[in-house]
Order: sequence, then structure tokens, then C-alpha cells
Amino acid sequence: MSEVVAKKRPVLLYTEQTPNPESLKFVTNRMLFNGTAEFKEEAFAREWSELAAALYDFPYVKKVYLANNYVTLTKEFNYSWDDIMLKLKEFIKDYLQEEKPIIKEGFAEEVARLEAERGDSYQYSEEDGEIVNQIKELIDTYVKPAVEMDGGNIEFKSYEEGVVTVIMQGSCSGCPSSTVTLKSGIESMLKRMMPQVKEVRQEMG
Repeated sequence: MSEVVAKKRPVLLYTEQTPNPESLKFVTNRMLFNGTAEFKEEAFAREWSELAAALYDFPYVKKVYLANNYVTLTKEFNYSWDDIMLKLKEFIKDYLQEEKPIIKEGFAEEVARLEAERGDSYQYSEEDGEIVNQIKELIDTYVKPAVEMDGGNIEFKSYEEGVVTVIMQGSCSGCPSSTVTLKSGIESMLKRMMPQVKEVRQEMG
């Protein structure tokens, strides 16, 4: 009886520009991580993500952001994408084709623990709690999908006396146009739909 060898599904990979000239989105036909995972520091990457750690071995990789089926890389400013893009593309493609590990078990729990440690868990009054739920729903429905298309992410952080603080991640963190997007897009929309909102501020993720 002849042995049937299952063929590996080929990895398809392409790049997309982001509004941040220092960040590039590498999109694949594989699910990398069901959620969002940002590695701004090499030590954290080496602790929790084999893929992010391997990408940090390249001297021009400054930050790694993983979400769903893509990875957004932010480069050191003194390198050009023309010189490094193909190398990174081939590396990611080969890494995924070999089905190497991406994120370690327990990562989501560790992030939740760190957020609680930083004081990201807020206690709200019943009235403010309702406002917060509405703000989160608006961000998730109207803002997050557009931001994800640009290789980034936005997370609600806090609400206090009309001021909404959000965390920008991936290509949106440090992007020159993110302030404009925040004020003319997100802030305007929230103010229009929720009169309680007076201002939206960002915290870099």
C-alpha cells in the first residue's frame, strides 16, 4: 500500500503600505494569532513569541505587531524598505511554511495581568459604566476595522470626566498621521454620537 504524504498548503504573503512610513503590513493566508499581540521590546518578544524574537534578530526591526493573519513591522528609521522588505518577506514566508511556533501559551493571560498591574482596570459608577460600554461598542464597530486595515489597532483605556483615553498599537503607534486621525476622525465621531465625550487622547501602545 502506497504511503500518502499530505502536502503542506503553500504560504501566500503580500505587503500593504500603512499610513506610517516606518511600518509595513505583511499579510498572509495563515492565521497567526487570534487576537492582538504587540512586542515593543526585544526581551518581551523573546519571552513570549518565537516569531517576534526571530524577527528581532534583524538589526532593522524596531517593533513587531501580530494580529489575525498579518504581522506589522516597524523599522529603524535609518533603513529603507526597498533594501529590507524582500528579506523580511522571504523570512516570514519560510518561517510559516515550516510551521514553527508563533505565540506561546498563556500570552493573553500575561497581558491581562500586566494591564491590571498598570492600573488599566478602572471602576466606574453605574452611569459612567454605561457610557464606557457605548464608547467601547462604537470603537469596536466603527474605528477598529478601519485601523486594522492599516496594520494597527486601537483599544479603549479609560474614561474620566468626558475625556476618553485610547491606546494606539501597531502601525498607528508613532504614526505622523495618527493625531489627525484621532482628532478629525475618532474624536469627531464620538462627540457627535455621544455628547458626554469632550475629548479623545491617545496613549502610545
